[in-house]
Amino acid sequence: CFNSGSSCEKCDFETDLCKALPELNLQPGWIRRNGRTGMGPPYSDHSGNDSAYFLSLSSEIRSSSATLRTNVFLPTDEEHVCQITFHYWISQMSGTLMVGLQKHSEDTITNIWQDSGELQNQWKSNTITINSTEKYEV
Repeated sequence: CFNSGSSCEKCDFETDLCKALPELNLQPGWIRRNGRTGMGPPYSDHSGNDSAYFLSLSSEIRSSSATLRTNVFLPTDEEHVCQITFHYWISQMSGTLMVGLQKHSEDTITNIWQDSGELQNQWKSNTITINSTEKYEV
């Protein structure tokens, strides 16, 4: 859920990528799939639905990294906070999931959260609150 003030955009991958993740930014390695594809776990989404879609990394890409980049978000202030809540699954074979923040005046991406999955092979959720005085991408 991408939340800016009172508006909240839910992103569930059921029909396509949501507005926050432009189709062009889906790098090689990311697959939109559900639990019925026969690709191994997870066999359902975080709510236990085996026909619900989620994004998954293909097995060929496990040795390197793959990125998802959001659209540009507007600056935050007291009235317009940005909270991003997401569900994620880390398998025993994978490495680290990181969330980065790139402000428009900066070339570098600042790591604002990461998990390498001590509790593996189960769905977890996390909420990140972002403060930025300028436009940014996540």
